[in-house]
Amino acid sequence: MAMLGLLLAAALCLGSASAASLGTVMTEGGMVVGNNKAVSGLFRYVDSFKGIPFAAPPGRFEKPQPHPGWDGVLKAKEYRTRCLQVNLIQTMTRGVEDCLYLNIWIPQGRKEVSTNLPVMVWLFGGGFLVGASTGANFLDNYLYDGEELANRGNVIVVTLSYRTGTLGFLSTGDAGIPGNYGLWDQHAGIAWVHRNIKAFGGDPDNLTVFGESAGGASVNFQLITPLNKGLIRRGISQSGVALCPWAVNRNPRAFAELVAERVGCPTDDKMVACLKMTDPVTLTLAGTLDMEGSPEKPIVSALVLSPVIDGDFLPDEPANLFVNAADRDYIAGANDMDGHIFTGVDVPSVNQPLHATAVEDLRLLVRSFTKEKGQKAADLAYNEYTSGWGHRPGREEIKRAVVEVETDYIFLVPTQAALYLHNSVATTGRTYSYLFSQPNRNPGFPSWIGADHADDLQFVFGKPFTTPLGYWPKHRDVSGYMIAYWTNFARTGDPNKGESDVPVNWPAFDNQTHKYVDINDRMGRNSVKQKQRMRFVNYWTNTFASLPTISE
Repeated sequence: MAMLGLLLAAALCLGSASAASLGTVMTEGGMVVGNNKAVSGLFRYVDSFKGIPFAAPPGRFEKPQPHPGWDGVLKAKEYRTRCLQVNLIQTMTRGVEDCLYLNIWIPQGRKEVSTNLPVMVWLFGGGFLVGASTGANFLDNYLYDGEELANRGNVIVVTLSYRTGTLGFLSTGDAGIPGNYGLWDQHAGIAWVHRNIKAFGGDPDNLTVFGESAGGASVNFQLITPLNKGLIRRGISQSGVALCPWAVNRNPRAFAELVAERVGCPTDDKMVACLKMTDPVTLTLAGTLDMEGSPEKPIVSALVLSPVIDGDFLPDEPANLFVNAADRDYIAGANDMDGHIFTGVDVPSVNQPLHATAVEDLRLLVRSFTKEKGQKAADLAYNEYTSGWGHRPGREEIKRAVVEVETDYIFLVPTQAALYLHNSVATTGRTYSYLFSQPNRNPGFPSWIGADHADDLQFVFGKPFTTPLGYWPKHRDVSGYMIAYWTNFARTGDPNKGESDVPVNWPAFDNQTHKYVDINDRMGRNSVKQKQRMRFVNYWTNTFASLPTISE
């Protein structure tokens, strides 16, 4: 055994000595050098470059500009600070204005450096209010570390920053402060990757953009804007699309005037000049949102710092722009209880096992989501979600219905609508639908809770492999499935075909068969399903949509 250990150690040393590594890379801004690390798998290594600028420090309420470059060799070995934003409880700020940087992970073998690899560019979520290219961090274990995904899927992974909150999405609704600066940042990062990734071993013509929540909606926006023609090949939207009710603010002027009042600026023709001269920290804090939440005022209605139809990045309603993605392959899906994170705030009794949830809370919630169509719409929706109850619904039935309403309205139904739209206009682009249903791991939640919002992230980024003691073998199975599907898709446009084996063949989605795959640790022949929540999709997209609007 001792001899075997010595031989293994010698083999690893030899492998390390001959590890393939990019070393110093020349980019359009100058030379960069990163780190090289041995990873799981025999003679496998990953080059990482952290903190490469893809644009100049952004001007206040201005589109990103090219970076002027640097002299010498830039040490790209540490993450840069996130963009200036409020903290999670919106009491103070963190981050800086000079924040437009990206990170790259490149898998390498033993001898020759990788070439012509598929490229996956990650757009983080956070309601367009908060977030960073690194994600949450615990003991230097960053959620969006691309190492596992890059190594196990043999793809290049890029994560990039973009402005959020007031500095990223405030808009006056006119040419003064048009808005969408965060989307422009994403576009600048994508364009930089397209221009430079070949030097890192990537294929610039095989670029997949993927993201979750606001990042998933951002992926959809990047696919449908005319500006990315020729830059993006594919997209994956996880729990967020451009059609979500929180993804577009159609009355941005109202919040801009509120921000102006909070910082002491006028709301007349001098407002824009005053806002541009205001201290950035003050501006950021003035963009706090009312996140109290109640059945009468769900917190999703407070997410007003979001993209706008500016006539530039988004020249039209998102639904009218899907034709620009006709030649792009597209995966979109939701978690089966995506709305739970919101219901825990809007209706706290959902998570209190000793407290019943009042039926009246469900009525109020439905009425809030249908208010522009009036009481008839609310009654029809309530009937849809309670039709199987019987005379005396149990506690769990009522709580499930509350979660289902928020999941459908906020995430699942808009995602299905986006899939239908993409498929209806697609020429060469393929469409794939999924549901993620791996049960939530939070021991404080009720046992019936399925996959909550953002539960999929740990699996896509391989955390069950990074921190194996925190997971069961079944969680590594799920992570392996998602990495295989996602990276196969990035490689070929078909989640079943590539370098990774998949547990079940995932059929393409179309408007006749409505097929999707249900992703969890029990995948088998019954994992391919049809007509995902069709009854409720039909209510929201047809019945509700056809009712006359009585108030804005």
